[in-house]
Amino acid sequence: MKTIDVYERYFEADLTYNGVKRRAANVKLTAESDSGMIKYEVSVSFFPHEDEKDFRISYDAYFSTVLYHGKGRRSKKKEEEYMKILFEKADALAEEQGGRIFWDKPLIEERRG
Repeated sequence: MKTIDVYERYFEADLTYNGVKRRAANVKLTAESDSGMIKYEVSVSFFPHEDEKDFRISYDAYFSTVLYHGKGRRSKKKEEEYMKILFEKADALAEEQGGRIFWDKPLIEERRG
């Protein structure tokens, strides 16, 4: 199995989950391929971010949605299409939990795989 983060970036965010205030979120578009199958998934993981050096991820506030799972392989064309809806899907995941991602306040440069 091969897993690649097509996109990853940390942003300021707001969510209280399991009684803990979360001030940041790690947003990813991940491709996972194995035996002629491919899965694309958007995920958001909220974490405390108590100071500018605090990037410890807490996995209890992790939410994801699968965009595609079926036969195939990685496709730049598909990934471009999924990037167009990444923020919308991540916002929906955050809103379902009563949270918010501040897209205009990134904490690191984006990473692309």
